[in-house]
Amino acid sequence: MSLVTTGELVTAAAAARRAVAAFNVITLEHVEAVVAGAEAAGAPVVLQVSENAVRFRHGRLLPLARAAVSAAEQAAVPVALHLDHVRGESLLRQAPDAGFSSVMYDAARLPYAENLAATRAAADWAHARGLWIEAELGEVGGKDGRPPLDAHAPGARTRPAQARAFVADTGVDALAVAVGSVHAMTTRTARLDHDLLKRLAARLDVPLVLHGSSGLPDDELTAAVAGGITKVNIGTALNIAMTAAIRTHLAGHPEAVDPRTYLGAGREAMADTAARLLRTLSAA
Repeated sequence: MSLVTTGELVTAAAAARRAVAAFNVITLEHVEAVVAGAEAAGAPVVLQVSENAVRFRHGRLLPLARAAVSAAEQAAVPVALHLDHVRGESLLRQAPDAGFSSVMYDAARLPYAENLAATRAAADWAHARGLWIEAELGEVGGKDGRPPLDAHAPGARTRPAQARAFVADTGVDALAVAVGSVHAMTTRTARLDHDLLKRLAARLDVPLVLHGSSGLPDDELTAAVAGGITKVNIGTALNIAMTAAIRTHLAGHPEAVDPRTYLGAGREAMADTAARLLRTLSAA
């Protein structure tokens, strides 16, 4: 098994009308937990490192990337590496040498014409180096602490006709669509616009990606896959599990000072969460 490409996993998932889960990782414990969860579920998985995670690691991509590559190479299931929500040109250009097979280039904050031009340039650069590239059209709210857009605000939802033109004009391999999910949700109460998702799936011939999936209950996740989502991004759900486990451990062991005890509890909780979500998506 071991290290594979994101393109391989997403292409296989699209052909089977199912979805591959992509988990955002911040620490080595995240990496180990996601791989353990994938092995427990017997499912392939994508490890994602976001630009925000790189910023947290003092702007250095390689330490976490090297750990993720090593974990993937030793995994009992297929594991791919994806660089997520990249805005900076410098970080984009580090992707191939750091072991990433794919990148999500995020220019969705820009006006449409600027988003298109920037994404086209990024796609050309990525394809010349064998990278699979994802982009976003519409705005999946909640990133960097920003509130979600009102459902009727300009840009709050991905428009099918515009999305079709955007994919054709940029040449991206997958498109993250805004259909009602929100980044960084700590409750599983979000509801998707399934009619819009159905129309997007009918108009586009590239895999669709769902960001902000931690805020969706299981029935919404399975409905999203049935509606055409092929890559499901998950991050906050891991952080909720880790934080809760650490709090519980420290509350019950106030004398604890060895980080292996509470980090171990956090890692196990994240692995359980990853396995559960992978099984939910597999059932879909």
